[in-house]
Amino acid sequence: MSAGTPIARIWPTPATGPLTDPELAALYGRADRPHLRMNFVASADGAVALDGYSAGLSGEPDKRVFGLLRMLCDGLVVAAGTLRHEGYRAVRLDEARRAWRRKHGLAGYPTLVVVSASLDLDPAQAAFADAPVRPVVLTRAAAQPPPGLTEVADLVRCGEDRVDLAVGLAELRRRGIGQLLCEGGPQLFGALTAADLVDELCLTVAPLLAGAGPGRITAGDGSPPRRLPLRHVLTAEDGVLLLRYARDPGDAPPGGAAPAA
Repeated sequence: MSAGTPIARIWPTPATGPLTDPELAALYGRADRPHLRMNFVASADGAVALDGYSAGLSGEPDKRVFGLLRMLCDGLVVAAGTLRHEGYRAVRLDEARRAWRRKHGLAGYPTLVVVSASLDLDPAQAAFADAPVRPVVLTRAAAQPPPGLTEVADLVRCGEDRVDLAVGLAELRRRGIGQLLCEGGPQLFGALTAADLVDELCLTVAPLLAGAGPGRITAGDGSPPRRLPLRHVLTAEDGVLLLRYARDPGDAPPGGAAPAA
């Protein structure tokens, strides 16, 4: 795995010299129980996108950690709107990261998990049509799939008038997809927070001001505040901050996971 742009740890214990990919993978790690990790990028003034897309906020250090987090997970969770808007392709990893997964007893690729209440999905999108592992779609009971979707993805119906995320995540765990990485969008983040299902947030802060207009990384109905302690602070030469917040041991919800601190 390439070392990429130098990334250093500045808190809690400053590291001497740049972190290698294996050191970064060890810092983020995998939990020993089912675990839901959120990964987002935002501007210094809290914007979730530039010109409508998150890519405008993401630089090489963020992309490097982004790839490592995908390597570490069993399943990559994304809302249907984000899948469409960001033009998701098939979830693939390079040979070095596939080798790391095989060495650690994992499947060669993580499973793509799409959350969609309406099933407004295109089976021909590369995320489905070119997927190395059959994706899973979490949806509600009455949603009707478009022609061809069930040929390229498994539908899991959880909930009547909405997608019951707790039920959906329990089914993923039953399938052996317990370590989850969620890449959004904001509505899904808000719903997962309201259901008390979020164990960890990895937040990249880009050193720029986006100005008024773009939304936050979370949206939807309000929910009670939840404590999420800071675990580490990394930085790159361009001033990007890479923050990791995670639940305290013992604070996991029923059926969930307390993270490795």
